[in-house]
Amino acid sequence: MIRIKKLYKDWKEFSLKDINLEVKKGDYFVILGPTGAGKTLLLETIAGFHIPDRGEVWIERHNITNLPPEGRRIGFIYQDYSLFPHFTVEENIEFGLKLRKSASPDANRKRLKEIMDWLDISHLAHRYPATLSGGEQQKVAIARAIAIEPSILLLDEPLAALDLRTRDYLREELKRVKHELEITMVHVTHDQTEAMVLADRIAVMMKGQIMQVGTPYEIFNKPQNEEIADFVGVENILSGVVRNNENGVAEIEVDIGCNIFAVSDYHAGKVKVFIRPEDLILSERKEESSARNVVKGKIEGLNDMGPLTHVKLDNSLVALITKQSRESLELRKGDEVYATFKATSVHVVR
Repeated sequence: MIRIKKLYKDWKEFSLKDINLEVKKGDYFVILGPTGAGKTLLLETIAGFHIPDRGEVWIERHNITNLPPEGRRIGFIYQDYSLFPHFTVEENIEFGLKLRKSASPDANRKRLKEIMDWLDISHLAHRYPATLSGGEQQKVAIARAIAIEPSILLLDEPLAALDLRTRDYLREELKRVKHELEITMVHVTHDQTEAMVLADRIAVMMKGQIMQVGTPYEIFNKPQNEEIADFVGVENILSGVVRNNENGVAEIEVDIGCNIFAVSDYHAGKVKVFIRPEDLILSERKEESSARNVVKGKIEGLNDMGPLTHVKLDNSLVALITKQSRESLELRKGDEVYATFKATSVHVVR
């Protein structure tokens, strides 16, 4: 649906660097990265607001690199909604329809009513944006974007300014838009939960470059390097040396003073070891198992995070356990515990 080939754009203080990317038709594709990664600039380049210095943007097998935004059949939703303050809700949604001269006024009115009914905002028709909540404004922005029946919908941090409950609700609405309209969506965010919940595939972007593309599982459980691992919350990042490998299970001497086992194709040499904190299970007694790693440590810190507790051990390992687990184990700072994790939960890279 979208193909970006060797795209480069220099703004002097920042540049997009030789980006290659493919988005399949019907995908909910998320571009995930920290603030300042260039996510919005890439999205705006796809939309046609910037012309690249070199490289190409293709949509549905057409090279649209130099095509103006209005010729691309793309809807765009901004973080700040960008509604016209002097237009009512109805007039905001109708604006794009009026620009399409291919449809009659009656057809536009029918389309307007269908969209407002579908998104349950008909009761807001004569209100002005300033009188709406953030969630209501974003629903109007979605309605305006999809009213023109775009082949692609681009979303720039669309939920960032909303409270938690409204974000959760609108995430479901966006999934419904994608599913029922069978539209291709490209969504920019720095929010990892948002990416995990919404994405069919994710591209991690840092410093103007695409670092890794994959499914949510691949991005969060099999990051390709330490920088990505750190960004996606892999708090246990260890250095090690592969000492042995039997039948695809590597024995690795890691820098916390012990050997661990991991499913890996590496047979020797220096490696980086990634273990997500939620994959560690804490217990008071050592339970030997050939399929699991067991590492002893003393609790240095306990940090409650709502229903979860972040546990730091003196060997630098970090675990994320449920509040119920903490209470049943009666964990206290200074307690000795055993951290257990599967060999399949360990991701190894060079």
